[in-house]
Amino acid sequence: MSGTSADGVSAVVAEVRGCGLDTKFRLIHYNTYPYPRGVKEKLFAAFRGEASTPEICLLNFVIGELFAKATLAVVEEAGLSIHDVDLIASHGQTIWHQPTLRELGGIHTRATLQIGEPAVIAERSGRPVVADFRVRDVAAGGQGAPISAYVDYILFRREEESVAVQNIGGIANVTYLPAGCGPDDVVAFDTGPGNMVIDALVRLVTKGEKEFDEEGAIAARGRVSKELLRWLMRHPFIRRRPPKTTGREEFGEHFALEVYRRGKVLGLRDEDIIATVTAFTVEAIAYSYEHFLPGRVNEVILGGGGCFNKTLVAMLRERLQGVKVSFHEDYGIPAQAKEPLVIAILANEAICGNPNNLPSATGARSRVVMGKVVL
Repeated sequence: MSGTSADGVSAVVAEVRGCGLDTKFRLIHYNTYPYPRGVKEKLFAAFRGEASTPEICLLNFVIGELFAKATLAVVEEAGLSIHDVDLIASHGQTIWHQPTLRELGGIHTRATLQIGEPAVIAERSGRPVVADFRVRDVAAGGQGAPISAYVDYILFRREEESVAVQNIGGIANVTYLPAGCGPDDVVAFDTGPGNMVIDALVRLVTKGEKEFDEEGAIAARGRVSKELLRWLMRHPFIRRRPPKTTGREEFGEHFALEVYRRGKVLGLRDEDIIATVTAFTVEAIAYSYEHFLPGRVNEVILGGGGCFNKTLVAMLRERLQGVKVSFHEDYGIPAQAKEPLVIAILANEAICGNPNNLPSATGARSRVVMGKVVL
């Protein structure tokens, strides 16, 4: 899969046994394969709504080829043959996500679009593919996100403690698992931007020389502006009640440019602006816990690329004093492997015929089986 940061194709080879709460997995190998620069530039044009229909059509097949190459590469690196693989799961690359209702021709609907043609992956690998998960939830009246909630429920549910599984990717999202919960008790939603605004501003201030704030070094040199942070926290999404999901449509490059402009009006240095948007990710998470979670949190389990931002993690630990903060690695899941592993487990559930969305998280009318099968 490739997430909202669009760094490249993250792939895992995993053995999955059982299904539902009896699911067991063994992670064999994982890697991330960066997108070629030209492809990444076209993707970001699509994110901004600047790609033509012919360009999106072409991108769909190009991304499919890159996903296929990543599949073959990660299997070979694992010391396996493609014939050892029973099933390939592909999330694809989201280029547009519209979680709010829109009207056209008298029809009111939400919409989401992931590209990376699964037929190409099936053709190049010769293996069955389960792909395009989100659209089934949207068809059932949901927002199509977060789809990781069901897998978090399978992997991290506990009888005696309440856990918040916090992903910090391009967008940050939480899955709250109350002690002893069932599927209908799970609360999951996007808390706001994760790395997306930080990354956009780093690209801006370094004139493209850097793609992200490595280990939070730039933010560590800055000072958080209380005034700019107050303005950021007034964003309507932060106070919107769940179920809710967001993306580049609200927190993309256009938003980052507005943040930068406001920061300069306030006389802030570049480092101060990046420190402040890092604090924004943290404050949005804390606000979400305080206002939208139905109970206390005993432990926060962090995942996603934001785990490598030491400044962000330090800010979060300070903000969540008294709460245990751990990482997916503490549970045998490397941060970069979590999201593709989620997709693998969702595909396993689909093949078993099990509903794999959670209406309590997405707002769907019912539980449905997400994933299209390409043979």
